Amino acid sequence: MLTDYLPILVFLVVGMGMGVVLLLAGGILGSRNPSRAKDSAFECGFEAFDDSRMQFDVRFYLVAILFIIFDLEIAFLFPWAVVLDEIGLTGLVAMGVFLLILVIGFVYEWKKGALEWE
Repeated sequence: MLTDYLPILVFLVVGMGMGVVLLLAGGILGSRNPSRAKDSAFECGFEAFDDSRMQFDVRFYLVAILFIIFDLEIAFLFPWAVVLDEIGLTGLVAMGVFLLILVIGFVYEWKKGALEWE
């Protein structure tokens, strides 16, 4: 039974090892040019300690919504790809309709200029 889980354990160890090695390499090899601008608190395109009642630009919300939508799309594509042989043409058509709706929404938002930054 333990041999069934060995590939998962190897995957986890290699993944964690890669993460640690890359973090250490970035810390050792990365350039350090601190400045006042780089060290200042910065969040969501605004200064961190401004008025809490100031209005945000709606484009921040639109980009966040687009990110969530396409992140969920990827989450739906993986299980769909695994069972594609079992669900056949019906599953292919359903995913095509799903992707078409997402693309229409993306093109609409693009044409409205919601992704343009000044």
